[in-house]
Amino acid sequence: MATAIEQTELSVADFRATAANLEEELGKVIVGQKDVVRHVLVAILADGHALLEGVPGLGKTMLIRTLGQVLDMAFSRIQFTPDLMPADITGTDIMEETSSGRRDFRFQRGPIFANLVLADEINRATPKTQSALLEAMQEKTVTVAEHTYPLPAPFFVLATQNPLEMEGTYPLPEAQLDRFFFKVNVPFPSAEELTEILARTTGKESPTAGKAADAARIQAMQQLARQVPIPTHVSQYVSQVILATHPGRSPASLVNQYVRYGASPRGGQALVLGGKITALLAGRYNVSFDDIAAVAPAALRHRLLLNFEGQAEGITPDAIIADLLAEIGQHLPRAG
Repeated sequence: MATAIEQTELSVADFRATAANLEEELGKVIVGQKDVVRHVLVAILADGHALLEGVPGLGKTMLIRTLGQVLDMAFSRIQFTPDLMPADITGTDIMEETSSGRRDFRFQRGPIFANLVLADEINRATPKTQSALLEAMQEKTVTVAEHTYPLPAPFFVLATQNPLEMEGTYPLPEAQLDRFFFKVNVPFPSAEELTEILARTTGKESPTAGKAADAARIQAMQQLARQVPIPTHVSQYVSQVILATHPGRSPASLVNQYVRYGASPRGGQALVLGGKITALLAGRYNVSFDDIAAVAPAALRHRLLLNFEGQAEGITPDAIIADLLAEIGQHLPRAG
């Protein structure tokens, strides 16, 4: 009979094999963007939502649509526009005539009732419509006319947005940004990647991806991720990082100079869960400082509110996070 340790190792092996299969299938359609794909995958395995930001044409929507093909679960797409209304997302009560001749209200479910929801160009809708996602993202329920309806499990919102400098965008409220597990910046492809993109998208055949995991497997992977132990000193490191994002409590000069408000406890949760999954993907059943640092930019960049001076000087959250991690890293205990 296998011991508990051996069973755990087999589970970790299954976890890694499924994750590798997911990335392989996505790679049949998506060229490059390995860090983007990895961070989106980590967010899903942490049972969280992800926000992808980049200029139009970089494949953000294509990545999420392909993920909808790779995951064997219900997928829906919502195209956010200025005239989109909250009921267009959540659904609404409609009146219909029953077989007995009576008129009664029936709830018509909106596109939010899916396992994987693509919120495309989310910052092109008005704040009122954006707020329709708040309850769904946090509570995984939808309330209409005093009735609360549960969303299917698992449930993820993967949203795309254009940079705020572009015309026709509305900034997401801080409360909604905080509900995204990760914010992932999508970079412009390299020359080699661009050549491959052109070859794939202008040829005779279009690449396709196959199924790699279903809802039950994803939920099992989520459960395994939460079982990964985190050492006390690494947990304390996470607390240090979160506190250090707040001006007046930070050893990092860039935070004290350019940040108005730092990360919430949700940022710490994202660091811990992201670190656990990063460790599992590396084949380890424990979390290190490096695992936390690897996910810190994606977990914190949307949770740092810059002050006027930081915005005026064009300081990026990523530069602040790098400075913060470097400052804290000088005082970490060394191995051996």
